[in-house]
Amino acid sequence: MVLRFLKFLSSFVIAALLAGAGVAATYGLKWWRELPDYRQLDSLTRTLGAETKVFARDNTPLGSLIPKVGEQAISRTLVNLSEISPFMVASLISNEDRRFFEHYGIDPYGLGRQVQRLAAGESVQGGSTLTNQLIKNTLLLQEYQQARTPDRKIKEWLLSVQVERSFTKAEILQDYLNTIYWGDGGPVELYGIHSAAQAYFRTTPKNLTLAQSAYLTVLVPSAGRYFNYKEMRPLMKVLLARMVEDKWITQAQSDAAWKENLQPRGWKVLYNAQGDITSAKLVDRTQKELKAVTFNRAPHFMGQVEQELVRRFGREKVYGSGGLRVYTTLDPKVQNAVETASREATGLPPGATLGATIIDPYSGEVLGMIGQKLKGNEPPADWNNAAQGQRQIGSTIKPLLYTTALSTGLTQDHREDDKPIQFPCPSCKDGVYAPQNFESQTSYRSMTIREALDRSLNLVTVRLADRIGLQTFFGKLRELGVPPNDGTGLAAALGAVETTPVKMAAAYAPFVNGGQYREQRYITRVTNARGEVLYDVTMSPVKATPVWTPQIAWMGLDMIRGVVNDLTARQGGLAWPAKFGDWPVGGKTGTSNGPKDFWFVGTTPMYTGAVWVGKQQGGLMPQNYYSGLVNAPIWRRMMELAHQGLSVRTFSEPPGIVYTAAPDPGYLPGVQLAGLDPNYSGAANTAVQADAPPPVQYNEARYAGVSNDPKTILISLDRTTNRLATEFTPPENIVQRRVYVEQLPAYAPDENPTPLTDEKPDPAAVKAAGNQGGAPQVGEVPAPAKPAPSSP
Repeated sequence: MVLRFLKFLSSFVIAALLAGAGVAATYGLKWWRELPDYRQLDSLTRTLGAETKVFARDNTPLGSLIPKVGEQAISRTLVNLSEISPFMVASLISNEDRRFFEHYGIDPYGLGRQVQRLAAGESVQGGSTLTNQLIKNTLLLQEYQQARTPDRKIKEWLLSVQVERSFTKAEILQDYLNTIYWGDGGPVELYGIHSAAQAYFRTTPKNLTLAQSAYLTVLVPSAGRYFNYKEMRPLMKVLLARMVEDKWITQAQSDAAWKENLQPRGWKVLYNAQGDITSAKLVDRTQKELKAVTFNRAPHFMGQVEQELVRRFGREKVYGSGGLRVYTTLDPKVQNAVETASREATGLPPGATLGATIIDPYSGEVLGMIGQKLKGNEPPADWNNAAQGQRQIGSTIKPLLYTTALSTGLTQDHREDDKPIQFPCPSCKDGVYAPQNFESQTSYRSMTIREALDRSLNLVTVRLADRIGLQTFFGKLRELGVPPNDGTGLAAALGAVETTPVKMAAAYAPFVNGGQYREQRYITRVTNARGEVLYDVTMSPVKATPVWTPQIAWMGLDMIRGVVNDLTARQGGLAWPAKFGDWPVGGKTGTSNGPKDFWFVGTTPMYTGAVWVGKQQGGLMPQNYYSGLVNAPIWRRMMELAHQGLSVRTFSEPPGIVYTAAPDPGYLPGVQLAGLDPNYSGAANTAVQADAPPPVQYNEARYAGVSNDPKTILISLDRTTNRLATEFTPPENIVQRRVYVEQLPAYAPDENPTPLTDEKPDPAAVKAAGNQGGAPQVGEVPAPAKPAPSSP
């Protein structure tokens, strides 16, 4: 009976072993098939949330784009093993895997110790090799998220053997040191030795001392030990003794490290002569936060770099993979100029902010950008008015229209009437579109478009747009990157188009570069962490769109130079405050209806820039502010700083340009208008589009009768002085204004007007002055003269 029982028992054991082997084989095969490709380890280690470093054009760092694990931002900068202190490597091996150089991914001695602990009823501690931990934190991270399960452990062992056969010990160490979690860094989580060295000691991995290395190593199993330094300190002593035992360091080095005045960031620690703690106080835990990691120079520019990276490579590559090295177009000198001009801008209307940029007109590269009014050292708001804020551009659109008109064959001395006009408009009030000049000023005469642009006259501009056709003009706007809004009519010619300062700067660049439009860009080169080139602008240059011929672009440039230089402040010039030094300048002011938005866009032979001023949330600006007096000085300041140290250059004139005297020498004495040499007749090559609508039939609008309000009176003013016109006021300078009777003394004329040399009083002016309807009383002091800009 006993023999029969023993036979049954042996059969049962054999069957159980066979069944167990079968189950093990089944699960083993299953696990083997589920294993990730171990060959991905190196690339995966380099791409798991490494920071993307961004540099200026001179290779100075601008900042980092912080990767994320889920929704949590992390700080991780990859370093090579040669960039890490030998003390750090040695302390890590002594503490985490003393037999690292002797095993092949699985340490049988370590496993044996864990079996003994289990047999004794003790908890399992450690046992994992550095290779096991690396596998857990990389190849198996997505699948298990640190969960402790038997199948994860078996997969760790299988993968560790494969990794040890394919990678060197140095490669495994380097990858491990770049993936360790080292605690909370405030705005970011700390991953890798570079972030740990920065956070806890503000040093580099290469410069870590033995004491600092021991401290960081003791944090590896539990980063929360940071908050109790007294309990952590004995663990460091055990580690130093173990390093001596393993012959990584000498006893003298261990003693010196123990006596080092170690001060982890945020702690205030006092030691005695033997290196023991006498007092330890956590004074400021935020000191170990990596504020510098999340702070970037030129934050608004960096935001545009980020957008271009995501558009070009995808969000996963930039954030999930990361580790990119991005070289940008930003010029630190130009950026400082833009920021300084923003800080010094003290003449802004109440509640207003700004956006400003400078680009290279020959390449489209953005050299400097600020999206908010800067106040001291305060960080600016996130919203980027220079690149994100779509604002109506006002009269800064007019040079684009006028140059388009020149490209159809018109000349600068082409004339249009400055008279009221109406266009049929079913969606407009009373069924008509009836634009007006600024402050309803109208000269009722025919004038050259050169003069009309100088004065920014809306009535001439609308007539010119109607003459060449909106479809022709809109086609050019699309080529220049500022397409009109849907449904926009003739109001687009006066600036009812929305865009950003950086796009307006790019639209003005063709004036300087021979008529070529290039989309603005922020990046010149991108590599991965290994240095492999992912993008290089020299290998895929930005294609230029020919918008105008060089001759037409020059004629347009000549006109915006006239806007800056033709009229002085006393003559009502709009853009004269933009001039600086000996540099040639061309540009145009702009104001949207309201007024809501103030603009200045201009260029020199070196740089093209734009400045917008307005309220962040929209809203009206005070009526007594003008873009020429607000924006132009900001533009001038940032440009003069950007040009400091540069030799003065002139604009590059193309062949085929001839000059003629201005047809109104009284208005533009000595000014020569740029035109086309007859041999370059093909330069004006813009044809009116075939699908352009037929010319609109319109009627001249008559001047409306004045009000019969007895408290007001209609007077004639000299628009250059804002005083009552006299017999010596040129007719073109006389404008009519309705004012209250009691305000008349403020408009008193000069008591002793001096006639112009060799000029006689104009009969029409004498007649107009005789109908003033009143004059200041004797003894009253006239108000000081104030230039009144004729147009936004």
